[in-house]
Amino acid sequence: MSNKYYNKLVRSITSTVILVSIAPLIFTALVSGYFFHTAYKSRTIAYLKELVKEHKRTIDSFLWEKVADINVVSKSYTFETLNNEESLQELLKILQEEHKGVFVDLGFVNDKGIQSAYAGPFKLKQASYADAEWFTEAMKSKFYISDVFLGLRGLPHFIVAVKKEWEGKQWILRSTIDFVYFNKLVENIQIGKTGLAFIVNKKGAFQTKPRTGVKINNSNYLDLINNDTSKSLEAPPNNSDFYFLQKADEDNVIVVISEDQDNNRFINVITTLKYGDWILIYRQDIADAFENLYRARNFAVSIFIIGSLSIIFMAFIISRRVVGRIERIDQEKNMMNQQVIETGKLASIGELAAGIAHEINNPVAIMVEEAGWIEDLLTEEEFKDGANLEEFKRALKQINTQGKRCKEITYKLLSFARKTDSRIQEIQINDLIKEIVELSGQRAKYSNINVIMDLADNMPFVRLSPSEMQQVLLNIINNAFDAMEKTGGKFEIKTYTDDNYVAIDLSDNGPGIPEANLSRIFDPFFTTKPVGKGTGLGLSICYGIINKIGGKLDVKSIIGKGTTFTIKIPVEKEINKTQI
Repeated sequence: MSNKYYNKLVRSITSTVILVSIAPLIFTALVSGYFFHTAYKSRTIAYLKELVKEHKRTIDSFLWEKVADINVVSKSYTFETLNNEESLQELLKILQEEHKGVFVDLGFVNDKGIQSAYAGPFKLKQASYADAEWFTEAMKSKFYISDVFLGLRGLPHFIVAVKKEWEGKQWILRSTIDFVYFNKLVENIQIGKTGLAFIVNKKGAFQTKPRTGVKINNSNYLDLINNDTSKSLEAPPNNSDFYFLQKADEDNVIVVISEDQDNNRFINVITTLKYGDWILIYRQDIADAFENLYRARNFAVSIFIIGSLSIIFMAFIISRRVVGRIERIDQEKNMMNQQVIETGKLASIGELAAGIAHEINNPVAIMVEEAGWIEDLLTEEEFKDGANLEEFKRALKQINTQGKRCKEITYKLLSFARKTDSRIQEIQINDLIKEIVELSGQRAKYSNINVIMDLADNMPFVRLSPSEMQQVLLNIINNAFDAMEKTGGKFEIKTYTDDNYVAIDLSDNGPGIPEANLSRIFDPFFTTKPVGKGTGLGLSICYGIINKIGGKLDVKSIIGKGTTFTIKIPVEKEINKTQI
């Protein structure tokens, strides 16, 4: 098969392994990532909402507590006391001691807006607030908390005031609240690097000073604030850049996403203060708010990428190995098929050779008989005085000798070319070895190899297939002859008994087998011979035949000194009794 086929198979296996491995990983990552992302965002938003609600309660409590304190003072003291600066100074001192300086001053204002009595750090007695917005609003209700404004003193502050009636007229007892103290209440809301809180009124004016610059005038905060018509936050207007995340809950808290001119996106948690007059806004950069989430996401993505690359790499490696194994199996299968074909050819040739040998055998026998008859005729009187009588006798002797030789060769050829007979027979191993050596004699002669047989006497009979044993011995002898073919050498066959085995040593003094190949020479298709000279099946077949009869086949070799194969064949007890 072509490399194109195996390359396509590698791609197919690789893509299948990758698809089967990564698809569940992607699905699991997406599902778990979605749920983790949703859960983390929900928990973060819930935490921010709870934080804003807590500060909403704190700020509202602070404001209304201060209103209550002024109201208590107005109810606890007489008109004369409140309208007396020295008494008012004493009351301011008590308030500052009780509330750590939150109350900056204390003033008593008549219905014309004239401050008739004042206690505080400024000289504001007889100051007129008739045109002040806070005075107008304070005269409309019993309690009032103003927006933050600069006022007569030019400093940011706001006023808490209560309205009372004394001597048939409306009077206002007012106090300025320390802006710095109030601002800290809001500044304390800080999470992460960019989280900050601030308060704006319905006109979009800051009621606190944010830690960093916040552009509020042109932002969509005004749209949100102006949309607040019922003192309850609603969804942002349609034309707003706000992305509405959560509607107002029972505590009137909403969560929106905004984007500034620099395309920075913020999460905003918004709620109302002071019955909807003020809005408390907590804002934090989304990247900062969800920093841990994004860090976990990036870490998971990194792991996913590394894992995917590892799967792809391993899929490619495994596919290459699997296809390589398949390719080797295909090659072995092709070699087996080729071997079967070659074996079939050899069998056919063997049958043909046997037929030819059989046909030649009879004519040769007749030729020998005829030569003998001619030799008998030459003994008669009429041929005794022939001039070429001796030459005729020499020629007849040569014909007789070569004819017997031809007969012997055809006999051996017929004997060896018989179909492999796997039937078990009792044989004398020395006789079998002599036949094989004689058959290989011509090749040994031409290769200048001296064959030495050292066969022990009284060797026991063994039970095996003579044909299979012939194949084993001939295979090992041919391998030894191949190794010594160019240089010649010595080949020795030795038989002996070893415990319950008949042992055969087949030794040559050829070049030897490298140690790295010794452990592989019995593997099928392993060969060190050139291409076309061997299939690598010979020794593996020998090993299988010896192993089948319960014997052993070992090999020892030293580079430069030679190789020795040792065959051990088990001897059955019954046969031992028939020793010669």
